[in-house]
Amino acid sequence: MRIMIKGGVWKNTEDEILKAAVMKYGKNQWARISSLLVRKSAKQCKARWYEWLDPSIKKTEWTREEDEKLLHLAKLMPTQWRTIAPIVGRTPSQCLERYEKLLDAACVKDENYEPADDPRKLRPGEIDPNPESKPARPDPVDMDEDEKEMLSEARARLANTRGKKAKRKAREKQLEEARRLASLQKRRELKAAGIEGKQRKRKRKGIDYNAEIPFEKKPPPGFFDVADEGRQVEQPQFPTTIEELEGKRRVDIEAQLRKQDVARNKIVQRHDTPSAVMQVNKLNDPEVVRKRSKLMLPAPQISDRELEEIAKMGYASDLILGEDELAEGSSAARDLLANYNQTPRLGTTPLRTPQRTPGGKGDAIMMEAENQARLREAQTPLFGGENPELHPSDFSGVTPKKREVQTPNPISTPLHTPGIFSTFKCITLSLNFRPVWVFFLLCVIYFPFDFLPSRWLVLA
Repeated sequence: MRIMIKGGVWKNTEDEILKAAVMKYGKNQWARISSLLVRKSAKQCKARWYEWLDPSIKKTEWTREEDEKLLHLAKLMPTQWRTIAPIVGRTPSQCLERYEKLLDAACVKDENYEPADDPRKLRPGEIDPNPESKPARPDPVDMDEDEKEMLSEARARLANTRGKKAKRKAREKQLEEARRLASLQKRRELKAAGIEGKQRKRKRKGIDYNAEIPFEKKPPPGFFDVADEGRQVEQPQFPTTIEELEGKRRVDIEAQLRKQDVARNKIVQRHDTPSAVMQVNKLNDPEVVRKRSKLMLPAPQISDRELEEIAKMGYASDLILGEDELAEGSSAARDLLANYNQTPRLGTTPLRTPQRTPGGKGDAIMMEAENQARLREAQTPLFGGENPELHPSDFSGVTPKKREVQTPNPISTPLHTPGIFSTFKCITLSLNFRPVWVFFLLCVIYFPFDFLPSRWLVLA
């Protein structure tokens, strides 16, 4: 006797049958769904759907945020993968597999760790204990007879959209139609033989709501004639359209007037063409067009003198910030000005954006994974000894604390090149606030050197 144990690797045909069965029977009738699959039980079908085939399952690469959340929740709720999975947004098997992978990556640094001795690795001949979360095996070109029979039976059952009750109703309807045709044929034969029977009216069961008033009670006739008392009730004429209720719209009135103008112009052109042509020429004459008025701008709010002063200030700042020396015969001005070699210039200010965001202190994911691996390998506290050395961790909330390292914004970085007023401040500080020097400095800045009296320069 052949004993067949249900389970094993899922095949592509079984996945397709399972998806079609879920579409028909829903996600509650797993026993009925598993009856379509010979080698799978109801529990395995349910696990396959919720672990792999459900469209809501996320099968993309794990992000850094998901890894941090997984390690943090595994630290708070160890081995509670069904509780952790909906928070992370993955299935429990995906969470467990990713957790083991992160711990393996953290244990690579350990000298005693050997990946070949991992007990989770399948040896040749071993059966996968969790095949529901693995991809399906492709179908072979030549399928077994059992698989072909299972596929044909599933196709027939899933294609039958009408159950037993629908079949019975269809059979009763067919019998009734055959009975009606037989009675019609019988009446035609009797009529052809000259025997005409009265067509009996079929008595309706219940009330005919189209022909009578249900449960009507007519009042008994009285002693006096009341025929003249029936008065005609006047029905008020309510407006039935929006136009009658609100009146004509202005757009409709303008359109109607426009049509009237067009019709009137056509009549005028038909009876008096020359006057109509003259009127059109008058409208198209450029002399008749209204002349445009002169463009009037508002009065200026800054006078010419103020503009000249602003230009002189800009010229002075260019002299201060320039790389070349001042013109010949300006030694007095050079003596008055301070040394600006140590002042940061506009061209020397670093304005480029850094190529990458500066990294944080170590890899948070690897640190958490190393903590989990050391805690897993630690002995029970009953043995005593030192606790494993762990990296600093966070237990403040359900989700891990975000470590935001922002890229510096060059626009918000303050420039170190001083303005003209800060230049004045530096000069006055270097000259110990002597009024005479400040006066000479302002004269040098605001006036060209050729116009300064020579005795002023000698005094300087």
